[in-house]
Amino acid sequence: MPPADDTRPNDDDTALSPTDAEGRVDADAAIVLGDAPPSTRVQLDRRRIVDTALEHIEESGLSTLTMRRLGARLGVEAMSLYHHVPSKEELLDAIVDVLIGDMRADPDVLAAPETSWQDFLQRLAHGVRRVALAHPRSFPLVASRPPEAPWLRPPLRSLDWVETFLSGLTDNGFSDEAAAASYRSFTSFLLGHLLLEVSTLGADIGPLDVLDDGDGDGDDARLGQFPTVMRLRPRLREDHAAAEFEEALEELLERITLIRAQQ
Repeated sequence: MPPADDTRPNDDDTALSPTDAEGRVDADAAIVLGDAPPSTRVQLDRRRIVDTALEHIEESGLSTLTMRRLGARLGVEAMSLYHHVPSKEELLDAIVDVLIGDMRADPDVLAAPETSWQDFLQRLAHGVRRVALAHPRSFPLVASRPPEAPWLRPPLRSLDWVETFLSGLTDNGFSDEAAAASYRSFTSFLLGHLLLEVSTLGADIGPLDVLDDGDGDGDDARLGQFPTVMRLRPRLREDHAAAEFEEALEELLERITLIRAQQ
């Protein structure tokens, strides 16, 4: 997978970028055009295998990915892949790690708020969307693969990103309760919108292969590296789905009311 800077389009690429109904270029979609094919002379390693699996999914769909087909694409026997990726399940997890890691490499996504928490969240939301648009047929894996802890929510389901999100808000005046509630609302908005968007780009989003992760807390030793996540863990595990659905529905109805008034 090319680094973030290599995905920005040149003038010719921008002309081919997706546009809305009024002919305006979609800024997030435009950024992901212009990828250069990886060198076929690179030595086989774990990252090349994962990148090639991503390419296969985007071209042919997740359901067609097998270790045999992946090996053929790389010009090796399937058994050679297992020296680097012990199983297909681990391969899928590695793909999710790459997708989440792409957000960290995005130069527009901040590790902490700089001007305001609103700017921080806007940049993060657009960064996640750029990842989804760059890999629409792979993005549903972010929703279906098991997270590092069962109470983390996609698409921000890595401990690193949840720590970044929560500490960014609490350092800007959010209470623990408000930060946890914001995390739930933010992830619900992103996942719902982006899964719908990638479905129009060929992604198979149903039924998602969501695994039952039980009620455990994940790797407590690793959690110790993320103090904000540890402190807010009880709040992150709370189930407010019904109330959040009603609040989101009310906000949607208010927005539709404004649309009707602007006719």
